[in-house]
Amino acid sequence: MSSRPARRHNDVSALTQSDTLRTLHVPGTPLVLPNAWDAASARLVEAAGFPVVATSSNAMAAVLGYEDGEQVPVDDALAYVATIADAVRVPVTADFERGFRLSPVELVERFAASGAVGFNLEDSNPSTREMVDASAQADFLAAVRAASDASGVDLVINARTDSFIRRAGSPDEQLAASLDRGTHYLAAGADCVYPIAASDPDVIRALVDGTPGPVNIGFGGGQASLSDLAALGVARVSFGPSLQRHLYNTFASSLLASVASGADPFAA
Repeated sequence: MSSRPARRHNDVSALTQSDTLRTLHVPGTPLVLPNAWDAASARLVEAAGFPVVATSSNAMAAVLGYEDGEQVPVDDALAYVATIADAVRVPVTADFERGFRLSPVELVERFAASGAVGFNLEDSNPSTREMVDASAQADFLAAVRAASDASGVDLVINARTDSFIRRAGSPDEQLAASLDRGTHYLAAGADCVYPIAASDPDVIRALVDGTPGPVNIGFGGGQASLSDLAALGVARVSFGPSLQRHLYNTFASSLLASVASGADPFAA
């Protein structure tokens, strides 16, 4: 168990925050998550009126100087999540890859100590990018849910399905696998399914119609606006590392270029 002191800023119980996070997954009125990457950006998300702060593993890795794919040491990853949870009063849900090779019991115990109340858990191997057997992943999620129930800490599980992003088979096979995996993961105790990299509106509609629970879709690709995703019945919309990348690219291309050339970076 973490030896961190109790959260200073968050005076709402974890159970209440879990319930809040879970009930915000409404098909057609999606929970929109402009993912934060540190305490400062998390506070900006909160100040803008968003009811939940989400993290991105890719953005976390960039901040900490690592590549994505569970390259960040687990202690650092947990401390990172805790720093963000300490910084805001709203619920925090974290992208926690595949759980950093922790057993379900240790994962729940250590993650709960961070102060966050939800996490993404993906079904491909972060280092090899190979898909994990669907039954094995369902068993893993069921064990995480059982450990959460046994500990009395209600964690909201967003089960990521990676068939699209890993291009596992033909487009039709990717869709079929995502539907099958999502159904099994929800039955195992997940609260939401995240078929990452699904972007075609017809595919999204098929996912929403064929999944017996809330569906999370990543924003981007230019094929669907937030209102389009709402109309398709999506319950959660993530931005992942895209806002961080946009900001950093702007910083690199304009501010740094101006400074390097001797110009005033703040001139109109």
